[in-house]
Amino acid sequence: MSVKDGSSDISIHRSAAKKHLIRYRNLGKSGLRVSNIGLGTWVTFGGQVSEEVAEELLTLAYESGINFFDTAEVYASGKAEIVLGKILKKKNWRRSSYIISTKLYWGGKAETERGLSRKHIIEGLRGSLDRLQLDYVDIVFANKSDSHTPMEEIVRGFTHVINMGWSMYWGTSRWSPMEIMEAYSVARQFNLIPPSAEQAEYHLFQREKVEIQMPEMYNKIGVGTVTWSPLACGILTGKYDDGIPIYSRAALKGYTWLKDKILSDEGRRQQAKLREITVIADRIGCTLAQLAIAWCLKNEQVHNVILGASTVEQLYEDIQSLQYVPKLTHAVMTEVEKILGNRPVPRRELLNSC
Repeated sequence: MSVKDGSSDISIHRSAAKKHLIRYRNLGKSGLRVSNIGLGTWVTFGGQVSEEVAEELLTLAYESGINFFDTAEVYASGKAEIVLGKILKKKNWRRSSYIISTKLYWGGKAETERGLSRKHIIEGLRGSLDRLQLDYVDIVFANKSDSHTPMEEIVRGFTHVINMGWSMYWGTSRWSPMEIMEAYSVARQFNLIPPSAEQAEYHLFQREKVEIQMPEMYNKIGVGTVTWSPLACGILTGKYDDGIPIYSRAALKGYTWLKDKILSDEGRRQQAKLREITVIADRIGCTLAQLAIAWCLKNEQVHNVILGASTVEQLYEDIQSLQYVPKLTHAVMTEVEKILGNRPVPRRELLNSC
């Protein structure tokens, strides 16, 4: 069986033969075993690729050993969940063999269709389940903190959907450590269910939260870390080294913010650093993108790295990043660190240096 992507012809069996590359870990201190890489559906299932390609991508991921698939009610206004649900129903894989996570916050235009009120948590998740054609999801994430809703109502809402069997766990996404700790404290105070994981952005140029704050959250309350955007919306692929390619994401309508970021003074400095890191990638035999993903996986505090891909060839190459993790030796990591010059420093180290 092969998967065709334009001129490429990538065998799923070729990827499945390297299934040993995937590692499985408990998500935080929960009992849920997740693959160390997952497949996100923001780009893949959001209408930017055909449903046929989306199916090929999901199949390649599953056959490679990936068991974590992430989506959200807001992705393409629900279409991502619909496409994912259709493919899962068609493939008829054992429901117990994979993990589905979705995210709630932006469900529609009405005031009652967004936020983390008990009403939207319940109605939003039931809507996601309808679109996914599933009886339950494994994890439901709060896609943004909600200062307008009392924390007790939020925690009670997620506890309710778990008690109803509509989700196995709940987590947070882009919450501050203070907000996560508040949710945990409320859960313990009222005998409710605390969050099991946080989704956070993490890549070569975004480090402090995952490297400094999340390990503390794990040690204190057992919260796991799921990271997204390992390639920083494509910035870490090296394709923006000479400007904005006409068919790149930064050239698309609605991505002016990304274009401005790349062309800014800071963006140019980042590209200069990436040129130096590319030399290291060439030396160990991988691409810049593969090194960037492997660098994320090197962090033992990261339980899952969510990948995004729009072609089968891209996803296959990203999965192969796993084989380069052992090649990121202490010497190589030190060399990369010297180029980046952005290692976050814990507050106690800052105090000691004063």
